[in-house]
Amino acid sequence: MTQTLAAGRERPARKDLIKAFTASLSGTALEWYDFAAYSVASALVFGHLFFPSHDPLTGTLLAFSTYAVGYVSRPLGGFVFGRLGDKLGRKHVLVTTLLLTGIATVLIGLLPTHGQVGALGAVLLVTLRFAQGVGIGGEWGGAVLLSSEFGSEQRRGFWASAAQVGPPAGNLLANGVLAALAALLTREQFLSWGWRVAFLFSAVLVVFGLWIRVKLEETPVFRELQRNGEQAAAPLREVFVNEPKALVASILCRVGPDILYALFTVFVLTYATKQLGMPESLAVTGVMAGSAAQLVLIPAAGALSDRWGRRRVYAVGAIGAGVWPFVFFPMAGTGSAGLMVLGVTVGLFWHSLMYGPQAAFISEQFSTAHRYTGCSLAYTLAGVIGGALAPLLSTYLFATFGTWVAPACYVAVACAVTLAGLAMGKADAQQLSTAR
Repeated sequence: MTQTLAAGRERPARKDLIKAFTASLSGTALEWYDFAAYSVASALVFGHLFFPSHDPLTGTLLAFSTYAVGYVSRPLGGFVFGRLGDKLGRKHVLVTTLLLTGIATVLIGLLPTHGQVGALGAVLLVTLRFAQGVGIGGEWGGAVLLSSEFGSEQRRGFWASAAQVGPPAGNLLANGVLAALAALLTREQFLSWGWRVAFLFSAVLVVFGLWIRVKLEETPVFRELQRNGEQAAAPLREVFVNEPKALVASILCRVGPDILYALFTVFVLTYATKQLGMPESLAVTGVMAGSAAQLVLIPAAGALSDRWGRRRVYAVGAIGAGVWPFVFFPMAGTGSAGLMVLGVTVGLFWHSLMYGPQAAFISEQFSTAHRYTGCSLAYTLAGVIGGALAPLLSTYLFATFGTWVAPACYVAVACAVTLAGLAMGKADAQQLSTAR
C-alpha cells in the first residue's frame, strides 16, 4: 500500500520498502554465491571434468577462462536489460534477469562432463556461463533502483545499499555450503558429484527471490514516469549522447572498490598460502570474517552517506583503501594469524565505505528516464576493466616484480581513479527525485 505526497509522488509503506530491500539483496546474493562457487569449481574440478589435458595446469587455465566469460558477457546484459528496464519497468526485467541467471546456474550443476559427451560438455559450460553474465549484467542496475526508488530521498543511501550487501552475503553462503560439503563428503565424492550440489542449491535462492519480486509492485518513480509519459524513446543512445560525463564518472568511481575487493578476497588467498606458507583455512577465515562484518558495515556506510554526503564517505574510503595495502602486507608478512585476519577485515572496512554509498551515488548521476540503462552500463563496463582483470593483474604484478609493493601500487592507482570519478560526478545535492 502507498500514500500520496502533495507533489504527486507516492510514498511506499514501510513493508514495501522492506520487501524492495530484500528483493534487491536476494538477486545480488545469488550472483555472488554463483561466482564464489564457480571460482572454487574452476580451480578444483572443471579443468579435469570439462577440459581434460595431459597438463593439469592447462586444464585449470581453460576452466578459469570460462570464469572471465561471465564478465565479458555482462555489458551485453547491461545494453539489453538496461534499455528494457527504462522502457518497460524495473520489476518485470528483474524477474527475467533472476530467472536467466538462476536457471543457468542450476543447469551447470546438471551438465554432462567431457567423459560423457566429449567437447560438447565444455561448449555447454561456456554457453551457460555466458548466459549467467548476460543476466547479471542486467541485474545490478535494476536491483539498485528497486530499493532506491522505493526509499525516501533522505535515506536513499541506506535503502540503495541493499544490492551492495549481496557480495558478502553470497560469499558467506557459498563458503558455508562448500565447507559443509567438504566436511560431509570425501574428496572423491566431492569431485564426482558433490560440486553439483553447490550449483543446484542456487535454486533455493532463485525461488525465494522470485517469490519476493513477483509480489512487489513497480517502483513509484517509474510509475510516475509512466503517468507523465516521460519514458525514454531510446535510452541507450540518449545515455551516450546526453549523459556521457555521468557515465564516465560512474565507471571510474567503481574501479577502486572492484580492484580492492579482488585483492582482499581472491589474491590474498594465493599470497597467504603460496608466499607466506599459511594454512588455506586461515586465509579463508580472514575473508569470511571481513565479509561477515560487511553485512553491517555496508548498509551503515550507506546510511552515513545520507547524513554526511555520498562523495565525502566514498572519498574517505578510497583514500583509506589506497593506503591500507602498504600497511597490510608488512602486517601479514609477520606470519601472525591474528594480524592476517585483522588486516583483511580492515581492508574490507575501507571497501565498505566506498561500496555502501556507491549504489545511491551512481543512480543519482543519471536522469530518471535513463537511470536503469546508465547504472547497468556503468556496472558492467567497470567490471570488465576492474573486477575481471584484477586477480590476474595482481598475480602478474607480484610475479613480475617479486614484491608486494607492485599490487599495492596497483590498488593505489585504482583508488586515485575512483577519486577522479567522484570529482567528475554530480554534487550530492543533485537528488534522485529532481534529476531530470
